[in-house]
Amino acid sequence: MIFGRAAVPRYDRAGLRPGILHFGVGNFHRAHQALYIDDLFNGGRDLDWAILGAGVREADEQMRRRLADQDFLTTVVEQEADRSSARITGSMIGFLPPGDIAAIVGALADPAIRVVSMTITEGGYFLDPASGRFDPGHPEIVADGADPESPRTVFGLIIAGLKRRRAEGTAPFTVMSCDNLRHNGSVTRDAVVGLARLSDPAFAAWIEESVAFPNSMVDRITPATGDRERRALEEEFGIVDGWPVFCESYRQWVLEDNFPAGRPALEQVGVEFVQDVAPFETMKIRILNGGHSLLAYAAALLDVRFVHEAMANPLLHAFLRKVEQDEIIPVVPPVPGTDLLSYFRRVEERFANPKIADTAQRLCYDGSNKLPKFILPTISDRLEKGLDATGLALEVALWCRYCFGTTESGVPIAPNDPNWHRLQAAAETARSEPAAWLALTDIFGDLGLCEPFRKSFGEALNMLWRDGTERTLQRYVGDSVPKATVYA
Repeated sequence: MIFGRAAVPRYDRAGLRPGILHFGVGNFHRAHQALYIDDLFNGGRDLDWAILGAGVREADEQMRRRLADQDFLTTVVEQEADRSSARITGSMIGFLPPGDIAAIVGALADPAIRVVSMTITEGGYFLDPASGRFDPGHPEIVADGADPESPRTVFGLIIAGLKRRRAEGTAPFTVMSCDNLRHNGSVTRDAVVGLARLSDPAFAAWIEESVAFPNSMVDRITPATGDRERRALEEEFGIVDGWPVFCESYRQWVLEDNFPAGRPALEQVGVEFVQDVAPFETMKIRILNGGHSLLAYAAALLDVRFVHEAMANPLLHAFLRKVEQDEIIPVVPPVPGTDLLSYFRRVEERFANPKIADTAQRLCYDGSNKLPKFILPTISDRLEKGLDATGLALEVALWCRYCFGTTESGVPIAPNDPNWHRLQAAAETARSEPAAWLALTDIFGDLGLCEPFRKSFGEALNMLWRDGTERTLQRYVGDSVPKATVYA
């Protein structure tokens, strides 16, 4: 790593000691949790809470090697439309190789590790998409349940670490999810307990009674890193970094204060501790993450590559704004100290940031996991209240049209979902029989049987195929297309 014009750690890294083991050392973690810990260290606090990374997937090995080559330092570049700043963070002091079960379980058993955190994406929790509940029948879970001594999943490793701690008389660590899931702590507890129950029901009961799983809400837009970002870092700041992180300046972390084994003083660096995270989670997942999905599929079909370009497109922006204001925000429960419309206006500004260069392709990825969390619950809420969901049904139709595999101009869409081939087959059938898409019961559950939704979806999908994406969106937004907005 070559240093240039950036803020550097103000603490002696030789004095750091691990307190957190983190699974999923991706861009978001290094731009969010690791940055908050770095803030603490820069203030001279809690130097025994350094982060030890851990990998599970084979793909983690490439990042581990890149980071190891630069002593686990990361350059974080915060970008707004009119300014950028870079800082080098040093809060992570090691990264255990994926597949090294003995090393990972040994670290989990270390009394110094008091928090185990994770960012393993929405699809990493083995949930049934239709019910949103832990799926004990998933092949990876079944394999870990049958051979708990050789775990391959994050949850199997956590169970092995907890089992050793109990045997050695060490208090259990706290398990903290930092993923975009509503009730992410509860979801994580269900996965750990559910997996443990397959091989040791008594130990599963002990976990349920003895281990804390605080819920949290995390927020920061953090695109993927590529050669573009590496070049920009070197040209603008004179820094060579094998895997830098580019992100917006905005960040938020709302967390339940449930850490029996102790925690770093994160409230000193901007983390908000609350008794109930649920209202914040619902707001963020439905307005921001749901908004990303609204933009992404429509933009991709119109060959718009970047999110900020979609926001500069009056039609796409109008679609986002109309669905948010007419259908999503009205059914989001109140959030303490927050005006939901003002929150959405800030989201619009964040989406429009041209420096972030987030792509529609990234946001379109894994729709079979994302839409059941970001979009479908709002549809269900509206239908239960006797309200229409025309715009949200159109969003589901846009996703179906996207999964057909070509843009409006005929450009092929590369597979972009773990279930891509099944989705593509259903989308092809749905071109003439829209109900075939809603027959994906593992995704839609009973919602696919709701006649008002089926009708709205079918009309939207037929219109997309008959008239095209642009004319369909124009018909939906009507006269609500905004004039070009300039965001400072």
